[in-house]
Amino acid sequence: MIFPFKPKSGRKDKKTYIALYNQGGGMRGLIPAHIMTHIETQTGLRMADMVDIFAGPSTASILNAALVRPSRHHRNRPMFRARNLVRFYESNGLKIFPPDRFRSFRGIIHDFNNRTLRLGQLNAIMRHGHYDPKNLKFALKKLLGNTSLQDTLSSIVIPSYNIDRDQLAIARENDEGDQSPAPTKNNFMDQGGHAIWFKNIITEHGLLPTKKPIPDVLLYDAVMSSCAAPTFFPCYHMTMPRENGAGLQNYAMIDGQIFDNACISYLGAIRRHIPKDADLIMIVLGTGYTNYSIKGEDWNRYGSLGIVDPVNDFPLINIFFHASESALMDSFEEEIGDNLFLFNKSMRAFTEAQQETLPSQQIDDASPENLKKLQQFADAIVYDNKAQFDMMCDILVKNHNANQ
Repeated sequence: MIFPFKPKSGRKDKKTYIALYNQGGGMRGLIPAHIMTHIETQTGLRMADMVDIFAGPSTASILNAALVRPSRHHRNRPMFRARNLVRFYESNGLKIFPPDRFRSFRGIIHDFNNRTLRLGQLNAIMRHGHYDPKNLKFALKKLLGNTSLQDTLSSIVIPSYNIDRDQLAIARENDEGDQSPAPTKNNFMDQGGHAIWFKNIITEHGLLPTKKPIPDVLLYDAVMSSCAAPTFFPCYHMTMPRENGAGLQNYAMIDGQIFDNACISYLGAIRRHIPKDADLIMIVLGTGYTNYSIKGEDWNRYGSLGIVDPVNDFPLINIFFHASESALMDSFEEEIGDNLFLFNKSMRAFTEAQQETLPSQQIDDASPENLKKLQQFADAIVYDNKAQFDMMCDILVKNHNANQ
């Protein structure tokens, strides 16, 4: 789905800002990586040269953080091109997601052990059904180094979710204070989990100033916390300085995709930083539509465990990931209007033969065959929408020129 560009305002002097939202999806992050490679090839510019705000959870946070990491030798230039991220996924995919036919089985045994036997030795052997995160940690440390969140070349928004309620400060009334980790206007946050956006909003080009200091964290920690996908990786433990400066605070973080999507990120984390008299162009690069309908009788047949069983394609988790976006998309499109560029397509086919040509919907399929299909899928998105793609590239180049 593509929306042609028509600025909302007829004023030629009206400032334009561009926000790029990359969707999450594990190895399917190769899709926006390939699309951005097409963009950089056509424009001759780096993504960080053209985009004002990068946003997106999980695998998107890997892409975004790497693209805005400054070079070690030229601190005002980005270290990576999009094609470097393609190689990152291709080189590290099978290390991060090694083939494991028994992962789901180990997860079931772990859950059974927790409910009944509670044997410590069995618990250790089964590894909770998660992938070992050590290879992801090694790959991200090499990719991002010791770069701090506050050192990014462009503005960035990385969503994550703190599940440890004992570590949360009691929420207090405030006036839109939104820099992560931030309490909200209600004071229920000390009773449960807490959505967090790690932000560095750069104000040199006129974005609204932030009301709180940038969190003192490494890009690596922010990205690891956003990539801790439930059922795939354990939660990520990290520490941050307390807001009042009194020591460190512990966090247990999981994947920001459990709450974040393009609509929510725009409403909750991006819009407030754009001046009211400016235009915002929102570019959304998808990782494939995977939502599907479920017959009522099938849902009832799944039972309480079947609705989260990978054998049934995680039906409840799939709904969780798509429900809020489907509820907000109409309002989102109406507010952004013709300034929305959405590049995506379905991964579901009508016939079995068609499905064989599409990439896997599983986020952990790093097989060489699937990597090739992911590239072909991304290429098809670009080629099927070439006119709109060319228009978007022209807008990106103009934004770069206007910021010089």
